[in-house]
Amino acid sequence: QEAQRRAPSIIFIDELDALAAKRESSGELERRIVGQLLTLMDGMASRGQVVVIGATNQPNTLDPALRRPGRFDREIGLRVPDVRARAEILHIHSKDAALANDIDFPRLAQLTPGFVGADLEALCREAAMIALRRVLP
Repeated sequence: QEAQRRAPSIIFIDELDALAAKRESSGELERRIVGQLLTLMDGMASRGQVVVIGATNQPNTLDPALRRPGRFDREIGLRVPDVRARAEILHIHSKDAALANDIDFPRLAQLTPGFVGADLEALCREAAMIALRRVLP
């Protein structure tokens, strides 16, 4: 209701799979939550300027009813970054740091298979903290 009052707006549901798992594999409480979510989304069918986005790492665990027209109409798959993309992400997250001249971003990227942007950001942050601890007593 608040999203409709404040339209245009976006509702973002992170980790949608934790909220809306398949009902046949869920307990009673989870089934009721999924049912309520479906009811709310159906009530927003004429929402106009309210966009609902859900994110999940486990799309196969979502209740199939969420994928019906008028609910989550489109699925956009994002893949894990390749070596080149990881090198670029590492470079972006460390661009404001005072780095040695011999930092080998492509090599660091090779050492991080399966890492996504958030993992690489955390890695850069942790590396900066380790460097700070070495300099400051």
